[in-house]
Amino acid sequence: MEDQITSANKPIALVTGANQGVGNEIAKALAANGYVVYVGSRKLENGEKAAAAIGENAKAIQLDVTQQQSINAAIARIENEHAHLDLLVNNAGISHGGTSPKNPEDLMSTGRAVNVSLDEVRTVWETNVFGVIAVTQAALPLLRKSSAARIVNVSSGLGSLTWISDPACWAREHFGIVYAASKTALNAVTLAFALELEKENIKVNATSPGYTATALNNFQGTDSLEVGSREPVRVALDTKGPTGGFTGPEGPLPW
Repeated sequence: MEDQITSANKPIALVTGANQGVGNEIAKALAANGYVVYVGSRKLENGEKAAAAIGENAKAIQLDVTQQQSINAAIARIENEHAHLDLLVNNAGISHGGTSPKNPEDLMSTGRAVNVSLDEVRTVWETNVFGVIAVTQAALPLLRKSSAARIVNVSSGLGSLTWISDPACWAREHFGIVYAASKTALNAVTLAFALELEKENIKVNATSPGYTATALNNFQGTDSLEVGSREPVRVALDTKGPTGGFTGPEGPLPW
């Protein structure tokens, strides 16, 4: 009860995949800005370590975005503890279906449309696309109880069809049907929710951290986590910003 009283006036956020990487940096920044942040993690112990490191504004929550039961339990807990949600950051994402880290070159060689394993596509899209739809739908009743609800989907510039259809663009040679195309699909999902929820004044945006060094690319990205989290954090904190946008570290990105 005491916890509910002390955090009664703080905005409430849920960040999926927040035990490491960009998600963890986003959770840190939100907590530093006065949010009560639920640190979503497939393994609760990993989330507990991350939340403890962030401090008193962070709460670990078990959340596997591919398991409806896990999603329902997480949302039920937030409803029980706070009765509403102000911000959902759909950050959880995987780059491949295997267990060992792969570098970008390996990802490309196994992600080509002509030779890709359909199981690999399903595994990645289950988290990066269907998981976002599932979590967003489950969270909507709580988001509708907020006066400034926002949904931020962590995407990638690699999902830009404008970029990859340009022969002169660097992204073209990195486009594959597993990870990159999952982000294209995520962008479409973002717009679908944005159009649907605009009349309810719930903002939905996609944002790219840029090429950040994370487990997604076996830590071969060129930007630090702190740099990579800046744009998602900016969009997440902007209660008066636009909806239906796609931005990156340099500004607006083409769809």
